[in-house]
Amino acid sequence: MMAERLPPEAQTYVTKYQQLQNTLTQILTEKATVETELREINRILTVLEKVSENEELYKAVGHILIKTSKEDVKKELEEKKELLELRLKALEKQEKEVRRQLEEVQAKLKEMLAKTYQSYEKTLRGQAG
Repeated sequence: MMAERLPPEAQTYVTKYQQLQNTLTQILTEKATVETELREINRILTVLEKVSENEELYKAVGHILIKTSKEDVKKELEEKKELLELRLKALEKQEKEVRRQLEEVQAKLKEMLAKTYQSYEKTLRGQAG
């Protein structure tokens, strides 16, 4: 059994790996939220297409409902959809980069641990002989 602790450099990479994992979790959570909002907007836009132009529409503003037009609702939803799509693209880019960094840190950790293990084996063989 290895009595020594991980080398300081390996400890640093373990910490970095954990931080990257946390970052990835946050990104994936936000990405899921944005995707849900986009699905909801698309669903509303589909329903809105079936509403006649002279139908009375209301939107919630705080605790009150305000009368609005189909055109205004559609415009507002399209703008929000565009912003969410941009946010989703940014999150996908961040996710890709964090995953790349995770792979890089993981590879360095494996390499360091292999060297540490080899060094430990040599020490054991030296003591046995």
